[in-house]
Amino acid sequence: MEIKKIISEIKTKNPNLKSVYFVGCGASQADLYPAKYFLENNAKQLRTSIHTANEFVYATPVGCNSDAIVVTCSLGGTTPETVAASKLAMEKGAHVIAVTHDGNSALAKACNYLVEFGWDPNYSDKFDKMVKALLIAVEALNQYEGYSDYETMIQASKDIYGLIDNAVTSVIDDAKKFALSYKDDEVIYLMSSGATLDVAYSFSICLLMEMQWKNSGSFHDGEFFHGPFEIVDKDVPFILLMNEGRTRPMDSRALDFLNRFDAKTTVIDAKDYGLSSAVSSKVCEYFNPMIIGAVLRVYAEQLAIARNHPLTKRRYMWKLEY
Repeated sequence: MEIKKIISEIKTKNPNLKSVYFVGCGASQADLYPAKYFLENNAKQLRTSIHTANEFVYATPVGCNSDAIVVTCSLGGTTPETVAASKLAMEKGAHVIAVTHDGNSALAKACNYLVEFGWDPNYSDKFDKMVKALLIAVEALNQYEGYSDYETMIQASKDIYGLIDNAVTSVIDDAKKFALSYKDDEVIYLMSSGATLDVAYSFSICLLMEMQWKNSGSFHDGEFFHGPFEIVDKDVPFILLMNEGRTRPMDSRALDFLNRFDAKTTVIDAKDYGLSSAVSSKVCEYFNPMIIGAVLRVYAEQLAIARNHPLTKRRYMWKLEY
């Protein structure tokens, strides 16, 4: 169902909505973060928060009721914790919107409203999930409170797909150099800010730890100078994700420090891929994660090739009871 129509139906049922919760696991939870970030930064009345699915089940917010929208997300729609969270939210009377690639999955059947997203064949399709989740937040804000940059956001949500596909075609050589340089490092640190924070997080826990069995950590670069910068030294490996928009000064400050002490630093900067030239400065900060995330995906694929360790290889996931 079209997102605009979904929110309209919910508003008909409850014109006094109070909360929007975003719920998922791993990369799917991270893909919901830009939506939460957008709503948190623009809503005057609506409350919002993001939760890992199993904690949402065990420690359910008291506001999860008929006054809430709960957005649950899973790529294949089979993540048990997310399905359980979705069912629980429905039992509590919340308006549950499931975001998944598989319209016949368990998650698709455990919701009031279904939003399907693409996944293949283009890189941009892999970020359709993130865009669709963001549009849910945009529609909720606009219909319940009004949003002056609504049309600008809608246009940007259409333009971003072409920008993503253009970006990934230009980074193969850089990604190969990164892979050869970082393939033997024992640990790789990620950091960013703004809407891109959980792109760093998901690359760390999913693409590096899960898919490459490589130690990693991620943190907000606004927190960098409140602890993590003590591990900076010559040749310590970092990936810094630089945003267009209001939080860029934090990214720049962190980069200056890394360069000052000759850390082994790779910078992925949305500015290099034409984001602000194609998307209005009023809203471009909310689309950093799609551009940067797509480029990072290419970097991960080249790292897997250089290490002879396919991204599909697992030791425990889907192989053991856990």
